[in-house]
Amino acid sequence: MTINYSAASAARRPAPGASFDASFDASNTASNTTSFEAASQFGPSVAHSELFNQVMLARTRIYSLFPPTPTEVHPMPQGWTMLLKREDLSEIHSYKWRGAYNFISVNFQKARVMGLVAASAGNHAQGVAVSARRLGLKAHLFMPKSAPRLKIDSVARLGGDKAEIHLEGDAFDDAAEAAREFAEKTGGLMVPPYDDPLVMAGQGVVADEMMTDGHRPDVVFVQIGGGGLAAGMATVIKTYAPDVLVVGVEQEGQASMKAAFEAGRPTPLSHLDIFCDGTAVKKAGEKTYPILKAALDDLVTVSDAEVAQAMEMMWRTARVLAEPSGVLGLAAALKHPDLVRGKKVGLVVSGANLDFRRLTDIAGKTGDPASRQSFYRVTMPERQGSMLSFFKTIASQDLNISHLMVGQNNSKIAFPVIGFDGFPPQFKAFEKTMESSGYVFENVTNRPDLPFRVAPFEPGLYNLPLAVILEFPERPGALYEFLDRISSLCNISYFNYVHTGEQVGRAMAVFSFASLDDRRKFKEELKNRGPSHISLPAETILALGLPSDPEDEVK
Repeated sequence: MTINYSAASAARRPAPGASFDASFDASNTASNTTSFEAASQFGPSVAHSELFNQVMLARTRIYSLFPPTPTEVHPMPQGWTMLLKREDLSEIHSYKWRGAYNFISVNFQKARVMGLVAASAGNHAQGVAVSARRLGLKAHLFMPKSAPRLKIDSVARLGGDKAEIHLEGDAFDDAAEAAREFAEKTGGLMVPPYDDPLVMAGQGVVADEMMTDGHRPDVVFVQIGGGGLAAGMATVIKTYAPDVLVVGVEQEGQASMKAAFEAGRPTPLSHLDIFCDGTAVKKAGEKTYPILKAALDDLVTVSDAEVAQAMEMMWRTARVLAEPSGVLGLAAALKHPDLVRGKKVGLVVSGANLDFRRLTDIAGKTGDPASRQSFYRVTMPERQGSMLSFFKTIASQDLNISHLMVGQNNSKIAFPVIGFDGFPPQFKAFEKTMESSGYVFENVTNRPDLPFRVAPFEPGLYNLPLAVILEFPERPGALYEFLDRISSLCNISYFNYVHTGEQVGRAMAVFSFASLDDRRKFKEELKNRGPSHISLPAETILALGLPSDPEDEVK
C-alpha cells in the first residue's frame, strides 16, 4: 500500500498545518459571490463548464476547514489496482462536509441572520454540524427517530452548542418534511444534501484530488444516492480526462437514478431498501439527474449480499471498516471483473459511520466473498439417529455447515434446514449425492424467513425433554463427532445453530429420550466428555412450552 500526494496538487492547496485550522475568513465568500449566487439560481440543467468552474472555486474554501484526504494504492488479488480515496479519514468519517461547508460559506451572510436548517439520516447532518460550529452559526438538524445512535451522538459532538437536534418521524422523508416546515416558519436557510450546484461543487473536489494525486485511474466507480457526489466527480473527471470511464453505482433496492434514466425524469420509488442507509434516496435529484445522464458511461446496480461481500473484501485488503454505502464502488468492481482487469480503478470510501450492532446482520449476508451460501430443506424420518445418518451420507462433501435449524413438529417426518458455504460445483456434487442416496430435498436459499432462523416445533411431541445451550469447537467434524456419541441415547427435537466466525460454536438444543435412564446417561456423557453446556433456566423452559424437568418431579 502507498499513500501519495502529487507535488502539483499540493502546490495549489493550502499548506498543511495552521492554514487548515485557521478560523473562517469572511473574505473567502466575498470573492466570486456573484457567480455562486447565480449558480444557486440554475434551473434543472447545470452546464458542465459552470459546475467544473465551481469545483475549482470551492477548493480553497473547503480547505479552510479540513485538508485533503489521501489516496491509497492496493494491488487486488483479482488482477487490478485499487486507488482508494479515503473519505472515511475526515473528521466526520464521510465526504459530506465538503458540499455542506461550500454551500454554507457562500451563503454565510444569509445564514448568519437566518440560521441553518437541514434534514439528514446522519452524514449530511454531521457535515452541517461541523460547518456551523466552525463558522459560528446556529443549526437546526432534523433526523428520523430511527437514525443510528452513533450518528446522532456524532452530530451532537461535532456541532457542540451550535447544533440543535430534532428527532422527527420514523423515516428520512418524515424528518425532511419537518425540516421544511420549520424553515418556512422561521426563515431558516435550508442546506440541501445533494441537489444544489454548490453542494455538488464541494463534493466534486473529491475527484479533483483523485485525478491529481499521481495515480490517474482508468475507471472510476462512484456511489449514487441523490447524485451530488457522482455529479461533481463525473464533471471533474470528464474535464480532466474524457477517456476515463465513470460508472455510477446504486444498490438495487434503492436505484432511484436508474429509475430516472428509464423514465426520462426523476420519479419516486415505491419501495426503498435501507441496507445502504447512506445512499437511501427515494427520488433522484432534479439537478443531478441531467448531469449524470450526460456524464456517466454506465450505471450499474449491486445487491445487499454483494455489498456485504465488498465490506469484507475492503477489510481484508485495506483494513477499512466502511458503512455499506461506502463500498458500493468496490461491490460493482468485483461484480464486473472484465471491466477492471489489469486497470487502475478509482473508488471512494464515502463513509465509515457504521453502527457496531449491524455487524452481525452484515456478516450474515456475506458467506465467503469468493463463494456463496445455499440452504436446503431435507426430508428424513423422525427417529433417533436420522441426523447422524444424514451427516454420514454427506461426510465426503467439502462443504462448511453455516446453519442448522431443526424443529420437531411431526411424529413421523423431520424437515431440518441446513445452510452450507461452498462453491456452485460443490453444491451440484452435494445434490447428486443426496439424490443417489434417496433423500428428498429442496433448495430454499431464497426463502424470506431464513434470516430469522425460524424452526417451528411442537412441544407436545417431546418426551422427557432436556433443553441446553451447547458450546463446541468450530472445527470440521466436531458436530458429527458429538452426534455419533449421543445418537443411541436421544432424539434431536430442536437444534438452532449459526456459524458466527468465533472459535466456539453455540447452539440451543432440546433432546428427547425414550427413558429416564437414557436421559441420565446423556447428562453424564455431557458432564464427562462435553461439549461445554449450560441448562436453560426454568422460566425459558416454561416460555418454550416445555414441561419442567422430569427428574425434579421424580425427586
